Amino acid sequence: QVQLVESGGGLVQPGGSLTLSCAASRSIFSFSALGWYRQAPGKQRELVAELFRYGSPNYADSVKARFTLSRDNFKNTVHLQMGSLQPEDTATYYCHARDSDNNSHWGQGTQVTVSS
Repeated sequence: QVQLVESGGGLVQPGGSLTLSCAASRSIFSFSALGWYRQAPGKQRELVAELFRYGSPNYADSVKARFTLSRDNFKNTVHLQMGSLQPEDTATYYCHARDSDNNSHWGQGTQVTVSS
């Protein structure tokens, strides 16, 4: 059973920064994809950023140049550094992993609220 434990959400003012972390219960190299999705009230869940076993991360157009996804292989953790946050970034953020059998695993979600 894969467990993904998220941390780092909270309330931030427009223009501010937050870093989300997702710790996996096993080696992140066991996943074909690992990253973050978000869901705002009344909207569908959407991809924010994800990285693959090899290659560069993939970002949604709305967060490119503002968000950075990185990995810590020793701690089996990925970090999402979010900068220049805007009210439209307000959502519940979910860590997602896809395993080698193409099964999806989700974290419990962490709330990010951007408001003055």
